[in-house]
Amino acid sequence: MKNKKLWALLVSVLVVTFSILGFYGNEIYRQAPPIPEKVMTSTGEILYNKTDILQGQKIWQSIGGQQVGSIWGHGAYQAPDWTADWLHKEIIAAQGLYSQQKFDKAYGQLSDFEKLEIDTIVKGDYRKNTYQDGVITYSEIRKQAYQIVFDEYQKLFSGDISAKDLREDYAIQDNIIVDKTRVGQMLSFFNWTVWSASTNRPGENHTYTNNWPHEPLIDNVPTSANLFWSIISIFILLAGIGFLLWYFSFRKQEEEINAQLPEKDPLSGFKMTPSMRATAKYCLVAIALFVVQIILGAITAHYTVEGQDFYGFPLSEYLPYSLTRTWHIQTALFWIATAFLAAGLFLGPIVNGGKDPKYQTLGVNVLFGALLVVVTGSLFGEFLAIHQMIDLDLSFWFGHQGYEYTDLGRVWQIALLVGLVLWLVLMLRCLVPALKKNTEHKEILTLFAGASAAIGLFYGAGLFYGATTHLSVMEYWRWWVVHLWVEGFFEVFATVALAFIFVRLGLIRNQSATKAVLLSASIFLVGGIPGTFHHLYFSGTPLTVMAVGACFSALEVVPLVLIGIEAFQTYRMKTLTPWMEKLKWPIYFFVGVAFWNLVGAGLFGFLINPPIALFYMQGLNTTAVHAHTATFGVYGLLSLGLITFIIQYLFPKKDWSETLMSFGFWGMNIGLALMVVLSLLPIGLIQTWASIDQGLWYARSSDLLQQPLIENLRWMRIVGDTIFIFAVFSYGMALLDKVGFVESKSIKQRIKKLILATTNN
Repeated sequence: MKNKKLWALLVSVLVVTFSILGFYGNEIYRQAPPIPEKVMTSTGEILYNKTDILQGQKIWQSIGGQQVGSIWGHGAYQAPDWTADWLHKEIIAAQGLYSQQKFDKAYGQLSDFEKLEIDTIVKGDYRKNTYQDGVITYSEIRKQAYQIVFDEYQKLFSGDISAKDLREDYAIQDNIIVDKTRVGQMLSFFNWTVWSASTNRPGENHTYTNNWPHEPLIDNVPTSANLFWSIISIFILLAGIGFLLWYFSFRKQEEEINAQLPEKDPLSGFKMTPSMRATAKYCLVAIALFVVQIILGAITAHYTVEGQDFYGFPLSEYLPYSLTRTWHIQTALFWIATAFLAAGLFLGPIVNGGKDPKYQTLGVNVLFGALLVVVTGSLFGEFLAIHQMIDLDLSFWFGHQGYEYTDLGRVWQIALLVGLVLWLVLMLRCLVPALKKNTEHKEILTLFAGASAAIGLFYGAGLFYGATTHLSVMEYWRWWVVHLWVEGFFEVFATVALAFIFVRLGLIRNQSATKAVLLSASIFLVGGIPGTFHHLYFSGTPLTVMAVGACFSALEVVPLVLIGIEAFQTYRMKTLTPWMEKLKWPIYFFVGVAFWNLVGAGLFGFLINPPIALFYMQGLNTTAVHAHTATFGVYGLLSLGLITFIIQYLFPKKDWSETLMSFGFWGMNIGLALMVVLSLLPIGLIQTWASIDQGLWYARSSDLLQQPLIENLRWMRIVGDTIFIFAVFSYGMALLDKVGFVESKSIKQRIKKLILATTNN
């Protein structure tokens, strides 16, 4: 290979970073908060046991888990964070009980000196670690405080009429759990997370969750390590940016643009193979899922205003918030993944010299059918689970896993992994013959094969935990899927795919593209792989995880400083030759990706990235800002760009509608920006102030979120949402027009046209 040093760099990055991820992953296993055999009072009364905690975890998963509020800051934003909310309410109750016991007065009637005495007693009661020989011991006062909050939550989750208004504020359906015994077990799980978040680690002066959530009443405030590693992460970010700018300023500049550009499109005379034509249906289904996703998003956003109704209609009886949010996230992952799979299958025969391996078309069609089964089966299973229409022991397997982004039941998760492996096999059937040839494209094809293997296999990390796996361990593996699979190797695959496309079009020299991909992948992964830990600062992990996550995740932002150059170079492709004008819209989408990579993944990502920032912001709408701008802004626009590229070559005879495509592209980008600027970001910043000033419990409480200002900001979101929704429909119409669906005279003719367009005939 010509680029041995760059290959050695990439391999070294992978070996070192995965070693770090593995070593500290072992520390997470070893130092996770203990799950006790039983929790009892000082007089011997048993409050709950390990079975109750684990069974409660399964019940919580079955109702939507992280889609119903959050635990340790991970989950949905409408209902409270149950850890922070319970902890605060229990402390307030304990203050009142201790005040009555010691001074025979309500806490509010005490003098400042008396309050200080009670505060000291309460802090000692909660921060002291009483775990010994598998048993956690509560004081009698703490037991009474626990019972007060337990009774309140029992009414909330069991449908008691007295808690109806609160359920509406939290967007929780009235019949979420019918069986009070199940409610009690779920609350045992909740209370264990509260104990972990308020109890010092043995020999330390910080809790198992590194003093999260912010709760001044018991001195849950940022640790010294939190502040120290936040400062260091900012220093590393600045140093990394400086080094990268220095490197690109002084290295020998190579002209990437091909000196002899093709006079016509090299792919214009390329005969589309049957398997390439079969990818058209992937593109159309991806757009259909995209439309469904944005409709679900609009419903979910509206629930933040009305709680249980949709403009007066009691929609939550059928599609509660937890279900629409689950489906909103799942369909996003499904349509984006479908677009990536289609891009790989479309490019495969091009790599293979314009030939389909034997039975390739059959494989593409079988994979398509399998994906449809996974999508429909998993969405239906989640419906049954959230409506409590499926047995609890089967819910995790066929219904709802309860964990954000990996919500689909385990059977459907395994089926999706099998589908990804099938896709990888179909890809390798095209790539391996080309790799055997000693051509100048061998290196970039090797990268293409490696990125394809990562997408096909890394989703399997989600199988390393089960229904009753420790919450800290589960979060470790879940972020392998969300961060490494989606944010990591999807991006590497996209980088390689785009480089290969431009090389195949004859616009970029192969050697320059290979070097650029090797270097950019190394730079991205050196921060991206250990940077997974920045999601785990407060998930029952040791301080070393915070240190590693803070330092390496800062490096994730470093390559984004060059995003302007990337955007300019991508846009320049459009103007290189006259025939590139027909690829105007794919390139516009790729330029949009570069913009949102900087803004969504970079600026809004680093806003919540340092430990000190995330200490106050975890679980607030600032996270939603990053999630929307990075997920759609980067991966959504990239997927649309790939779909637009595929459809352009499958249906070259008809031009894109400039009106529909222009409104579609600009409307989606402007709508997303308005959604953030008018609603999500200001709400998130107001919550952040509240979290710093009073505590996380208040930032997520109905007392704050039901204030008129917040209500108005939520309604303001409709401006961006409306523009975005119409833009999506405009793009969809442009796509249907391109494939000839619109010009047909009757519905029957249109359907026939669509079927013919998406088959290999």
